Amino acid sequence: MAHALEPRLAAYVAGRMPQASGVTVSNLERISGGASRETYRFVLSWTEAGQPTSRKLILRRDPPASLIDTERRVEFEAYRAFHGSSVPVPDMLWLEEASDALDHPFFIAGEIAGFQAGPAALFAGATEAVLARVAERKWTILGDIATADPAPLAAILPTPALDDCWRRELDHWAGLIARDADHPLPITEAAIRWLRANPPPAAQRLSIVHGDYRTGNFLFDAHGDIHGVLDWEMAHLGDPLEDLGWSLQPVWTFGRSGMAGGLCPPAQAVAIWERASGLVADPAALHWWTLFNCVKGQGIWVGSAAAFNSGGNRAPIMIYPAWWLINAQERAMAQLMGRL
Repeated sequence: MAHALEPRLAAYVAGRMPQASGVTVSNLERISGGASRETYRFVLSWTEAGQPTSRKLILRRDPPASLIDTERRVEFEAYRAFHGSSVPVPDMLWLEEASDALDHPFFIAGEIAGFQAGPAALFAGATEAVLARVAERKWTILGDIATADPAPLAAILPTPALDDCWRRELDHWAGLIARDADHPLPITEAAIRWLRANPPPAAQRLSIVHGDYRTGNFLFDAHGDIHGVLDWEMAHLGDPLEDLGWSLQPVWTFGRSGMAGGLCPPAQAVAIWERASGLVADPAALHWWTLFNCVKGQGIWVGSAAAFNSGGNRAPIMIYPAWWLINAQERAMAQLMGRL
């Protein structure tokens, strides 16, 4: 059965492709997951210069309320900044910041088809032999992100001083926790106090920070190669150790205790990143950023619970992180602070 959005989406694209005729949208389907954007895949068909053509595309649309508040232009421009580089990303086509066409802002991109993203598929057993290859590619790509030219995003994003990256991020996420938490989080509050009292050194360089670089946010194949880095909605400029610390977050082991991202020992992940980036992951600084990322994670989980409880977004994915991860995140903080 045709989706109600199909004719509206076709009308929008037709307006962006004046050289095309007979523009149609078919097979529109929602992709599961995605708490900060609604994601759909569809097939676009049209005729141009007498030639019938079709292409698989992705629609990313803002939901009524989001797990995290983000700017779709930032995500769009982050993808564009890396397209054609050593960091594989989808091809961005159109950004629409008004709500007239599809009720909410959105963008449309090319689909990188034929690959998987879900951790469940990665750790089901069939890919065990290639997990080392996935790890090598994952942290090599993160090293490439860390050393990329930040100029494309500097045009639209605040540029913090190198010695202020940590404070800006900590203030932001601590503020969201204070706003959204509906019950005391004593371990989180202790972690915030420790982070403020023991700030890290200034960033080695100003980098594009992906913001959610973890297993589950990249497309991989059966050989362990990575074909697309997804979910750039939290991209910003900051300390490259922030991304590395997020990738080492204890909640991202996916049941494979002691394995960064479920893939390899943390020391191995750090070594791959250092080799690829040419940067140094000072252990004390990386510890700070890993603990910070536990606080950041908690900000996301309590924010999703607040959005669900307020009725802003009653999708099950909004309450699942709160149910599953708030306690796990506190335990991870206690572990990193040597209290567990």
